[in-house]
Amino acid sequence: MNSRYKWKVVAMLWLVCCFNYADRQCIFSLFPKLKAEFGFDSVQLGLIGSAFMWTYAFGSPLAGFLGDRWSRKRLILGGCLFWSVTTAITGLCAKFWQFVAVRAVVGVGETVYFPAALSLMSDYHGKRTRSRALAIHQSGVYCGTILGGWLGAWFAVHYGWRVGLYCFGLSGTLMALIMMRYLRDTRRGTAEAAAEAPVTVAPPVGVKEALRIILSKPTAILLMFVFLGANFVGTIFLTWTPSFLVDKFHFGLIDAGLYGTLFIFLPSVASSPLGGWLADRLARTFPGGRMAVQALGLLAGAAFVGLVSLTSAVGVLLASMALFGFCKGLYDSNIWASLYDVIEPRARSTATGIMNSVAWGGGALGPIFVGVVTKYGRHTSQVANMSEAMACGAAVYVVCGLGLVAIILGRARKDILLVPETAPSS
Repeated sequence: MNSRYKWKVVAMLWLVCCFNYADRQCIFSLFPKLKAEFGFDSVQLGLIGSAFMWTYAFGSPLAGFLGDRWSRKRLILGGCLFWSVTTAITGLCAKFWQFVAVRAVVGVGETVYFPAALSLMSDYHGKRTRSRALAIHQSGVYCGTILGGWLGAWFAVHYGWRVGLYCFGLSGTLMALIMMRYLRDTRRGTAEAAAEAPVTVAPPVGVKEALRIILSKPTAILLMFVFLGANFVGTIFLTWTPSFLVDKFHFGLIDAGLYGTLFIFLPSVASSPLGGWLADRLARTFPGGRMAVQALGLLAGAAFVGLVSLTSAVGVLLASMALFGFCKGLYDSNIWASLYDVIEPRARSTATGIMNSVAWGGGALGPIFVGVVTKYGRHTSQVANMSEAMACGAAVYVVCGLGLVAIILGRARKDILLVPETAPSS
């Protein structure tokens, strides 16, 4: 296996991932503009945010199955072309149902990316480098979120909210066309096969066999539900933080779009590779080492979720956002590496699709939950209602963190695959 090219694959997919999340995030920075121009209330804005998530969740199992059988390169770059064009079309919307419909279609396009991309990287990176590779890729999520939030607001203030959507769509289209030349697929199971003699690569699995592999691992099922809870909190902050900063702290739109993502996701950029490095080391020491890093991130992050939601001091807010983002990166860095520790290579894309479906299907309730509580909560002030609704995420984080501890103590040793170590590689 070419040690240089396998890191080039990570770099190329990092760029695609960055555009993936920029296209998701830019719409949320536009909520104050959409509210002012079209009169959308918090429930309607929550539905616009969740429309993407529901179609993304609904299509993920099929996308995962296709990723185990079809060309992953074509799925990744074809999906990028599709969602980029649809993001540009969002700039043509003028009615509530149009925003809901187009955001739902963006979800259809993006659903094929993660199962295929993560499966491909895991075939280039074995046990010794997998967490680091996936953690570096995960940092593309954060950079894309920051760029989408900031540039979406910047374009909205200086050139109108539609222009940013056109620019994101055009840029993603050009990148996908260029990358057609450089990205290469590889055989499924290559990383594991490199550690064995003789080399054996299992044939693709059918739906029933893939489901049997996944359902035979209780750890995989529990990891999916932990991801659901963590994503419930994550989608709340992705969707509502810019509006929260505008309404509660009176930030300008550009500052809200920038600070609402920068102070959370820039620390995640730093902590995600750290979490991957630490997990790679702990995974060699005891079963569930990757999950231990995730549990630390959730349990420590719970306190800062509460502080972000309830404080009235800008200094405390920004510091808490940064510490929450750092903890979030520790959890996120090992979402997929922990899953792949218990799922054999030929079913990994399917498992990724199902996990995405569970996590985003449940997580999509987060923005609507905050929207409903903001409008109908027990306080007369909608800002107070929003703060209280967002603070509920702290309790969700604690439950998820304790769930991971239970997995480590109960099932990890039984479910984790025993794969021979490869020679150290860069």
